[in-house]
Amino acid sequence: MLENLQRDVLVLMASRGIRAFAFSYLGVVFAIYLSQLGYSTVTIGLVISTASASGAVLTVLWGFLSDRFGRKKILMLLAALTIVSNLIYVFFSHLVFILSAVIIANVGAGGSGGGGQGGGPFNPVEQALLAEKCTPENRNRIFSTNAFVGSLMGSLGALVSGLPQYLQESWGWQSVVSYKPLFALTIFFSVILILAYSTIDEQHVPRKRERTNRSRTARSGFVTKMSLLGMVDNLGAGLVGPLISYWFFRRFGVELKSLGFMFFLSYFFAALSFLAAPVLARHMGVVRTMAFSHGLASLIYLFLPLAPSFSIAAAMTVVRSFLAYMDNPLRSSFIMGIVRPEDRGSVAGITTLSRHVPVAVSPTISAYLMQSFSLNVPIFIGGFLQLFHDCVFYFLFRGVKPPEEEVARGS
Repeated sequence: MLENLQRDVLVLMASRGIRAFAFSYLGVVFAIYLSQLGYSTVTIGLVISTASASGAVLTVLWGFLSDRFGRKKILMLLAALTIVSNLIYVFFSHLVFILSAVIIANVGAGGSGGGGQGGGPFNPVEQALLAEKCTPENRNRIFSTNAFVGSLMGSLGALVSGLPQYLQESWGWQSVVSYKPLFALTIFFSVILILAYSTIDEQHVPRKRERTNRSRTARSGFVTKMSLLGMVDNLGAGLVGPLISYWFFRRFGVELKSLGFMFFLSYFFAALSFLAAPVLARHMGVVRTMAFSHGLASLIYLFLPLAPSFSIAAAMTVVRSFLAYMDNPLRSSFIMGIVRPEDRGSVAGITTLSRHVPVAVSPTISAYLMQSFSLNVPIFIGGFLQLFHDCVFYFLFRGVKPPEEEVARGS
């Protein structure tokens, strides 16, 4: 996995793991911490919605600025802002300060730790810098290994979320105070990130004005198609993913420890899929691997409501996790391989934004459909939307080859 990798690539992977570890335990405890401060459910929803909205905007902004001023500098700045955000959590509890903190760095409301996506606006900047350290031949392997490290460390980070309960039961700490060490730990990790990013050697090429309308139009068309398809895909994912544990609870009446074990297996197999992705892409091609693996996962969603027992439904969910997340690193690698090096940060920000926006809307729609019609309706609709995305994606991009496949075909 780590054979013949540059030192800078190893530093970026280690940084991704540290970031996913921290954002994972914060993602678990954040809403609970707000409730311990005395905020209502509606207020907690407002804070998380604010974090999601600001995260979507900042993802584009930081990606754009990284193309102008350098990805290394922006990553160091984001780590510094994470320190500021966590200092606010340590010393202040008023709603104004909490909202300021989530806007500054999205701490507590970043991506899924289990999926290796923790860190919000860090991700598109990291993708662009990581792509600079790759060759076309090893880019898929490096992006997949990076996602594997993030997923594995994010899963481990979730275990640390039990620290406040331990401090309360074993040391008699007050409820609110027991959460503060997690924010302090994140400050420590952020200092390490700044030091790690400072050692990276970046060959930054400032973004230039387009000289030909033709090349600009071609790239704009590619980014537009990827963004629109990403919105469809994540609208379907948002109808199912956020409420899937609730669906299992209502449908089969299972206890939480059974659900916890199922999701542990799901995260573990998702991490393994990141390692399988570059191997399959090398034999099948990137577009085929992405479309076929995600298409099979979408079919599983369509048949999931028909499962007669919890064991069968849980097994289907675990298998789906292996197939569904395989395309994540390949998609990032595919986009970074197609666009110009000086545009990578901006493009990563735009495509990431297009995938985040629907997820902020679809859970509300899903809850309404479950309450007004049936528990199974949003799963059927979500599976259909994702399968539609997979078919259209393959139709539009089946002839598009990243540089490594063009070289192989020429040879």
